[in-house]
Amino acid sequence: MKISSQPFWLFWSAANGRPVSHAPDYFARRDDGTTVVLDCRPADHRGPRDRTKFEATEAACAEVGWEFQLLGAPDPVVVRNVRWLAGYRQPRHRVELAASRLREVFAEPLPLMDGAVAVGEPLTVLSVLFHLLWSHELTVEVSVPLHAGSLVSPGAGR
Repeated sequence: MKISSQPFWLFWSAANGRPVSHAPDYFARRDDGTTVVLDCRPADHRGPRDRTKFEATEAACAEVGWEFQLLGAPDPVVVRNVRWLAGYRQPRHRVELAASRLREVFAEPLPLMDGAVAVGEPLTVLSVLFHLLWSHELTVEVSVPLHAGSLVSPGAGR
């Protein structure tokens, strides 16, 4: 998937003839070639002018065959987990021997710390495990706080 933030502006005239404009938050081209345009605004922060802009964006997307989604606020636990994992995105956290062993250990879902201990010293292994989670080689339910009870599963497409 390819993603671009605030990819374009839409311009139109309101019913009273005044100019209106809106830049959607994201444009994404999926691997299958389909397109989705996303706006992100918590439901309690959507005023009448915002709703009008989102409706106009949805109509413009429909006209060119694109999907439109209006999303609310992200789950705060998911945000914290993704931020945590982002700290391990650098390739320096990938130690291939440990990564290979972690993929073997987590071939079936297993509590995070149980798998880390099975591979070696957790202080050494956890940074590699978090890197594999960041890179989607292993997966974890990010709506649950990352802790000893979290389950880790093989990555999609493996």
